[in-house]
Amino acid sequence: DAYSGQMQFYIANEQDPIIQTYAKIFPDTFVPLSDMPEDLRAHIRYPEDIFKYQTSIFSTYHMEQPQIFYNKEDKWEVPQISAERADPMMRHMIMKLPEEEQEEFILMLPYTPRNKDNLAAWMVARSDGDHYGELVVYSFPKQKLIFGPKQIVNRINQDADISGQISLWDQRGSEVNYGNLLVIPIEKSLIYVQPLYLRASGGKIPELKRVIVAYENQIAMAETLDQALNIIFSGAIDTAPEPIDSPEETSVETSEDLVSQANTHYQAALEAQQRGDWAAYGREIDALGDVLNKLK
Repeated sequence: DAYSGQMQFYIANEQDPIIQTYAKIFPDTFVPLSDMPEDLRAHIRYPEDIFKYQTSIFSTYHMEQPQIFYNKEDKWEVPQISAERADPMMRHMIMKLPEEEQEEFILMLPYTPRNKDNLAAWMVARSDGDHYGELVVYSFPKQKLIFGPKQIVNRINQDADISGQISLWDQRGSEVNYGNLLVIPIEKSLIYVQPLYLRASGGKIPELKRVIVAYENQIAMAETLDQALNIIFSGAIDTAPEPIDSPEETSVETSEDLVSQANTHYQAALEAQQRGDWAAYGREIDALGDVLNKLK
């Protein structure tokens, strides 16, 4: 409590023998999680350290066939973008999980097969309501290649237009900063979005200069998200059909309308990220995913 300094510990797993011992020693300090006030319960997060250990163990023990497990034929790994950036791709976000009816706050981590860079699955730790502590794994079909984060970064670096523009900025003495690689699940695939920032020599505040979008075998860089999406999904959605006689008018969203909506949600997500409003950030990312699903 920030006003009184009083400490209160809530027990999430009442079957744990260690916490049972502590609760007997300090009965007024450790109480069941069900006693937590609702206004606090709404903001609870699944522990990242525990999730890190669980995902590490599950990368081996997801194999159910004894022979496959013994030979470690289908072992998974947690991807890293590069040796310099030890970023495990663990992300908090608000999204609607497959087969669920409403959005929820989750902790997400992708998996790749051992010694490979394509995605194999992603694990989710749920935090909302009665689902707190539940772990869910979504596996991709083995016959379908889904690019992983490292593959996307390599493709970005190998793209002639993108690398040429970055080299040009570097030659002028500016510093190019890569924003967080945003992973957005859409149906049985993923779309990646990464902002590029430019910091002038001696400057402190980076400026958003480009947005990179990658989807399946396509990659595009443009000044705004809507321009990049137009390049990726060009022709994916027909323009409005010719009008027919009808007593009721039907509103048809064109591809231009959808990419404009996507850009609006993306900019709002960046603004929410900068001010630390993660609830708004999650809502905007989820809305962005809905628009991208329509584009697909």
